[in-house]
Amino acid sequence: MLDHLIQGATVVDGTGAPRHLADVGIKDGRIATVAPPGTVTEPARTTEDATGLVLTPGFVDPHTHYDAQLFWDPYATPSLNHGVTTVAGGNCGFTLAPLHPDRPGDADYTRRMMSKVEGMSLVALEEGAPWDWHGFGDYLDALEGRTAVNAGFMVGHCALRRHVMGPDAIGGHPTPGQLDAMVTLLHDAMDAGAWGLSTTQSATHSDGDGAPVASRHADRDELLALCRAVGEHEGTQIEAIVSGCLDRFDDDEIDLLVAMTTTAGRPLNWNVLTIDAAVPDRVPRQLLPSARARAAGGRIVALTMPILTPMNMSLGTFCALNLIPGWGDVLGLPRPERIAELRDPDVRATLLRHAHSEEAGVFRRLADFDRYVIGDTYSAANEGLGGRVVRDIAAERGQDPFHCLVEICAHDDLRTVLWPMPTDNDPASWALRRETWRHEDVLLGGSDAGAHLDRMCGAPYTTRFLGDCLRGRKLVGLEEAVRMLTDDPARLFGLRGRGRIAEGHHADLVLLDPDTVDAGPATLVHDLPGDSPRLDSQAQGIVSVRVNGVETLRDDTVTGAVPGTVLRSGRHTATVSTR
Repeated sequence: MLDHLIQGATVVDGTGAPRHLADVGIKDGRIATVAPPGTVTEPARTTEDATGLVLTPGFVDPHTHYDAQLFWDPYATPSLNHGVTTVAGGNCGFTLAPLHPDRPGDADYTRRMMSKVEGMSLVALEEGAPWDWHGFGDYLDALEGRTAVNAGFMVGHCALRRHVMGPDAIGGHPTPGQLDAMVTLLHDAMDAGAWGLSTTQSATHSDGDGAPVASRHADRDELLALCRAVGEHEGTQIEAIVSGCLDRFDDDEIDLLVAMTTTAGRPLNWNVLTIDAAVPDRVPRQLLPSARARAAGGRIVALTMPILTPMNMSLGTFCALNLIPGWGDVLGLPRPERIAELRDPDVRATLLRHAHSEEAGVFRRLADFDRYVIGDTYSAANEGLGGRVVRDIAAERGQDPFHCLVEICAHDDLRTVLWPMPTDNDPASWALRRETWRHEDVLLGGSDAGAHLDRMCGAPYTTRFLGDCLRGRKLVGLEEAVRMLTDDPARLFGLRGRGRIAEGHHADLVLLDPDTVDAGPATLVHDLPGDSPRLDSQAQGIVSVRVNGVETLRDDTVTGAVPGTVLRSGRHTATVSTR
């Protein structure tokens, strides 16, 4: 007997094949049958009529930071609401394990680092996770059986370094013995199911003390020794971030990335590829490592988002503006001094020069202060400004836009929420995106879901993209869009039996209404441990989500079921060799 039968659905199976009407039967967590409507004779415990609805495989998000959130939110919201059934975590070199058993202070260091570098609530990290693991396998075991989504994790280079070198991981270089210990620790993590290695060399990544994170101190030999270990395990990957990911790679970064993938014989992915028609040389430069890797026997995949992710900021807290050269020194001052400096015309002129400079790279996108929209305000002086564009307010006041913005923020003691409007929302940029998405080494994703919680909300990219494909720009057809969200990432990670609607595959399924599927606006909610805030977005048109055959969401409401699997390398992933 079938556990459940979905009748008369329009099946888009993830392969890119044309949609077709079918009945889909589920049994023991897998797809038991895909048959023409009305031809399934085996009885089912439950049935539902899916006439007019589209059935797709569950979406696979290739870049998240749900490593901590899954402990207090096993549903990985809002990703699950938007049809994501499998998440890849442990990215950017940052993981919660391993932790050294003789140094309990390492957990506090890790929490403060994650709070700073990934924008996670420190209170939520302290109160929401048990922190009772040591080895990477212990961490995976702590999640087993308690998640509503399938989740796989890379092991972070920073955690490996900290475990072996202690505080010397910051600024130090390992002795030969320490490097051997680090490699052994990586082997242990992959034996336990880690998907491979993640690392960062990016100048934007600093720990809770403001120091460059541990992996930024690694040299080429250390990185390649770790990559060599990755290649000795089945179903593994590499994820790497370098400074050039934000704008353009330099020659040394390209050489390093190519050496890492070819040494491991495993795919390497990085994020995020920013596509802007106003910078026409960026995409060719950023895809140069992929071409060189293929020629050398490796593979490098760029992640890119198919939507423009709204991101807010504040002059009162660490945000993307801090990463513009010359801005961090000012924005890092104590608040009264910061306000005084920002009100100084000479300081503002200097900051603007830095923001428009070539060295600002991709952050030049943030320099159009006249296009900022004022969000939440907190003072009587700013009453009525919410939702207004700085350009208009500045014109009324006879101020230049940046001066106007600073004065608004100063009245709120720098708490004002600011929403920069994207500069690359033009037809030429969207046409370039459509062309780039079809490149063999470009993959949709990079949501950062679980990180930067009160600043951005990338998790809804799946539903927003589908809505745009069905009723908006229609840059790609539905079948191609679904493949990009399901089978493409599943194949990159070597996921066994996921990413497609096919008999024998795991029943990770999304039932959606093609007339309404979309994502609502990002809104601030206070539902993290310690009443900490995060941005959330309601899904529209998602009728049902199933993970391993069990319904986890119905009409944007979680069911309480936790049928997700902790996906372990080798057992749940197959090797995707580059050789």
